[in-house]
Amino acid sequence: MKAIRFAKAGGPEVLALHDVELPPPAPGQVRVRHGAIGVNFIDTYQRSGLYQVALPSGLGLEAAGTVDALGEGVTGLKLGERVGYCSGPIGAYAEANNVPADKVVKLPASVSDEVAAACLLKGMTAQYLLKRAFKVGPGQTILFHSAAGGVGLIAAQWAQHLGASVIGTVGSDAKIELAKAHGCDQVLNLRMDDWVARVRELTNGEGVPVVYDSVGRDTFAGSLDCLAARGMLVSFGNSSGPVPAFEPAILSAKGSLYLTRPTLFHYTRTARELQETAEDLFAAIASGAVKIEINQRFALKDARAAHDALHSRKTTGATVLIP
Repeated sequence: MKAIRFAKAGGPEVLALHDVELPPPAPGQVRVRHGAIGVNFIDTYQRSGLYQVALPSGLGLEAAGTVDALGEGVTGLKLGERVGYCSGPIGAYAEANNVPADKVVKLPASVSDEVAAACLLKGMTAQYLLKRAFKVGPGQTILFHSAAGGVGLIAAQWAQHLGASVIGTVGSDAKIELAKAHGCDQVLNLRMDDWVARVRELTNGEGVPVVYDSVGRDTFAGSLDCLAARGMLVSFGNSSGPVPAFEPAILSAKGSLYLTRPTLFHYTRTARELQETAEDLFAAIASGAVKIEINQRFALKDARAAHDALHSRKTTGATVLIP
């Protein structure tokens, strides 16, 4: 099969298309023949070496398609069944992948392969962020960075559906209208606005109870300054680089704040948690509360170009690779 591999950490140029042999699925695994593959920021972290993987390596954690082989002992799945996965194993940038059976979710007929590959990681991330890491509800005003990104477009719609008001941030004026069209009541340009002062102004000086921050280094300090007393900063990404070291006492000085650095994998540790999280996402999509935007499509062989686009911060919504 065709698959993307890389032998050393680095920029998008380290990615190359290879012909590789995929062995039969091991006991407890299924082979998924991919119809579409999700592209996520975590892929760039693993490729760059920020998150270390054993090299040489494949890349990608998310895809959707059909089951075309069953490993020994697998029950509850059948050949030809449509499934998706988003927690690896690494190697989704390929025509197929062997995946633990307890890490796949069954796809309803209403969710296409492209939509599943575009939304499983991002949508289930939005689910745990809004409903478990910090429970968002009516009457709250929240701040969500990268509101025009893959997670942001889903989360802002979902938060609005939950009754919250959403202040979103974006990296350019060109993304403002997109964010407003997907659930944001107010949108601030991180590169132009004094966004911390504007958040305080929009909340009558109180600040927000929660900030969702996937930007990292460039926004960390400002995000803390946007929080109300006893507010929570949910730091779940590093698109601008990792957050620098800081003294924990800064949290008390700024209002007895909370900080969490969660990952989806810790919120979907069991097959039951995974399926329930996915079903909640699928229900939100079916109700119309959440619409999935796939705004970039690349052929599998063009994975380098997909990563270049992601790094440019010019992408909006989801990006998928098509085998």
